[in-house]
Amino acid sequence: MTSRFTELTIDCHDPERLAAFWCEVLDFEVIDRSEGKVEIGSWVPNVEDVRARQMPPTLQFIRVPEGKTVKNRLHLDISPVDAGTEDEVARLLGLGATTTDVGQGAGRSWVVMADPEGNEFDVSRTLAP
Repeated sequence: MTSRFTELTIDCHDPERLAAFWCEVLDFEVIDRSEGKVEIGSWVPNVEDVRARQMPPTLQFIRVPEGKTVKNRLHLDISPVDAGTEDEVARLLGLGATTTDVGQGAGRSWVVMADPEGNEFDVSRTLAP
């Protein structure tokens, strides 16, 4: 018996805004939308593909009434594929991200950032040639 990692759900106040931000960050597109929920991904999942092999998970943004109060215990790490880390950080700042301190200390090879609702994520090593 096996399961697949099919989606990561993120609670938020404004699913449309966060979905748009993460679509720009990851070059994803909206694949499903309903009242209070937006799902984005790099592909449109179907049962046969998911059962056949591991596929990249989608991201779901679900509207909740409460705000974020503490550091995330789960976060995304992203790696730029066509630019250096510094250039990617600058691009993300332009999209509405902020840099943040979660106690990581100075001199790290990654940059800790937060999306427009304060969810932390890391910009890791570049994969650019």
